[in-house]
Amino acid sequence: MGIVVLTMKASVIEMFLVLLVTGIHSNKDTTKKIKRPKFNVPQINCDVKAGKIINPEFVVKCPAGCQDPKYHVYGTDIYASYSSVCGAAIHSGVLDNSGGKILVRKVAGQSGYKGSYSNGIQSLSLPRWRESFIVSEGKPQKDVTYPSALTYSSSKSPTAKTGEATKAYQKPSVPGTTAQPVTLMQVTGATASEASHTSLPKPSPSAVSTTSSLRSQPMGHRSWELDLWSTSSDASGQNSPRANAGEMDLWKPGSVLLDAGFVPKEELSTQSLEPVSQGDPNCKIDLSFLIDGSSGIGKRRFRIQKQFLADVAQTLDIGPAGPLMGVVQYGDNPAAQFNLRTHMNSRDLKTAIEKITQRGGLSNAGRAISYVTKNFFSKANGNRGGAPNVAVVIVDGWPTDKVEEASRFARESGINIFFITIEGATENEKQYVTEPNFSNKAVCRTNGFYSLNVQSWFSLHKTVQPLVKRVCDTDRLACSKTCLNSADIGFVIDGSSSVGTGNFRTVLQFVANLSKEFEISDTDTRIGAVQYTYEQRLEFGFDDYNTKSDILNAIKRVGYWSGGTSTGAAINYALEQLFKKSKPNKRKLMILITDGRSYDDVRIPAMVAHHKGVITYAIGVAWAAQDELEVIATHPANDHSFFVDEFDHLYKFVPKVIQSICTEFNSQPRN
Repeated sequence: MGIVVLTMKASVIEMFLVLLVTGIHSNKDTTKKIKRPKFNVPQINCDVKAGKIINPEFVVKCPAGCQDPKYHVYGTDIYASYSSVCGAAIHSGVLDNSGGKILVRKVAGQSGYKGSYSNGIQSLSLPRWRESFIVSEGKPQKDVTYPSALTYSSSKSPTAKTGEATKAYQKPSVPGTTAQPVTLMQVTGATASEASHTSLPKPSPSAVSTTSSLRSQPMGHRSWELDLWSTSSDASGQNSPRANAGEMDLWKPGSVLLDAGFVPKEELSTQSLEPVSQGDPNCKIDLSFLIDGSSGIGKRRFRIQKQFLADVAQTLDIGPAGPLMGVVQYGDNPAAQFNLRTHMNSRDLKTAIEKITQRGGLSNAGRAISYVTKNFFSKANGNRGGAPNVAVVIVDGWPTDKVEEASRFARESGINIFFITIEGATENEKQYVTEPNFSNKAVCRTNGFYSLNVQSWFSLHKTVQPLVKRVCDTDRLACSKTCLNSADIGFVIDGSSSVGTGNFRTVLQFVANLSKEFEISDTDTRIGAVQYTYEQRLEFGFDDYNTKSDILNAIKRVGYWSGGTSTGAAINYALEQLFKKSKPNKRKLMILITDGRSYDDVRIPAMVAHHKGVITYAIGVAWAAQDELEVIATHPANDHSFFVDEFDHLYKFVPKVIQSICTEFNSQPRN
């Protein structure tokens, strides 16, 4: 009997072993058949900011072409979440402009971010931000699952659809606390005004008690719904935030999320919620306000004047990429309150304006205009060169000194003067005005664009919008165009045999010395050159070089030709090959340099040049015929023709030619 039992036990054990082995092989086969799902890397655009993506860690693919200054980056190595993700990747060196995959990991906000230039991108500085991120190569780490679809916090998300809630996101828990799932649902299509009239479900008592002490102040332009749930949910999901969307509470962008939850309300006042504006690029001007601080204005009206300045500063959107603003106060004497580079945003500027105290004294506006012309618009004070210079003079009644001469000098220096006259002189008071019609004598042009007359100080606030619109209309800021930055200048150079190699180099040096006096760029003064003998040759055109150094190098490279002297044919050639390509808004100046009488007629070509609006300056050296120079030159010939006895004395005539050009320019009508 015992033997039988043992045999049965052995059979059972044998069967068990067979089943076990079979199961192992079966599991191996099953394992072989199960494949890990392929990870799809989500793609984003160059302008996507890290703060718009809720996921704490993710892999994304950036497109090509993100190395562009319009995609702002804040910080170095550790970037503020307000930065472009792809821009930060290029700045850090992880990517180049061809794009590719990157790994992004969110980290805590920093107390400051330092800007730097790296890999073709200039990152900006930022004093503080609520969240940061770092970028590394897009190699997924082992045993880490990355999202194949990103969760966005904005309707601008490429993956967000109308009426759909975004994916729930579990904030990392802090030791000793309970993790709180957060579900965001967008009120789609609602603007700020629409959202305020949206009928929202009433929160449950538990939701109210949970959120009332944590909710941040509403900010931004889009409304969102939020529910914070700190109780544990059961399997049925009865307490789940998704189970009852009607228990969601109102939340708007601007709330600051950190690892421990929301920033307390009292901390929001010290936290930087938006990066400082770079300014309105459509209004890039350098602006000086000349404010009346005389005793006669009184304290109350002086405060109104300061409020007006603050309103203008707010409306302008001050910043390094837009308008910059400084203030000069005048009484007996002018004094700068702050210059263009002192305050780089509207907020700081308004604070500084509030601190200005009244100086008292007379109302010497003319002296203030002279001060601004000589001292204010300098590079040391923040003048940017490429931005139009604008001076707005505020006068209570009328000035106690004369403004005409000071204003003329300001206009010739390229300053656009605006006058705001408040409570101007009545008929009975005009006898006391030092300089009748002072406003028209001061402003850039007398067409009404630069003058604003305000009947009462209490109406001054109505002038904010009209003034801002005018000073930002850079196409109409006529006084920005000066004698040195608004011309197409064509040099027509005699290369005949009588000149000789040595003297020809002296002529080229004269051409270079004249060119140095002008502000040269593709939008300012442009330079071209033609050399002639019997024939003509275009050395370089107006579009060939747009910097002063390039122009001077091009002049040095001009080679001496040698031959006869056909000045008439050279004028015709310059009109066709050079000035025909001049810009419509440019003054056309021809500066012809010759050392002898022409073999052909110059009268008809000179008349054609005058008819086409080309202002011609004729400069004769040594054997040049003075009567011929006068025929070539624009009327009056005495102002447009010069005779030099020797080539070596040419340099003495550089200031005379420049003065003649500027005198002719400034004599134009101001209407």
